[in-house]
Amino acid sequence: MPVKVLLNEKNELRLRVIGESHTALQMLRERLNNHAKVEYANYFPGHPELDDPEFYIRTSGKNSSDKVLKEIVSGLAKEFSSLSL
Repeated sequence: MPVKVLLNEKNELRLRVIGESHTALQMLRERLNNHAKVEYANYFPGHPELDDPEFYIRTSGKNSSDKVLKEIVSGLAKEFSSLSL
């Protein structure tokens, strides 16, 4: 999943997530909003045929948004790697 960083300042991070659907972004948003260091996380889909969705994260205090995001994504990757079909 290609990601373009649009904003990375202090405790705010805004990303454009290329080629992703609601499924992955909903899961990521839910996990981030349940994290103790995250104040707010949401994505904005834009026009379904013209825009790639943008994801926004704001963390509390001096917590780094990109580090929290990497922590959540790593946890999700571990969960999915243990699946067997």
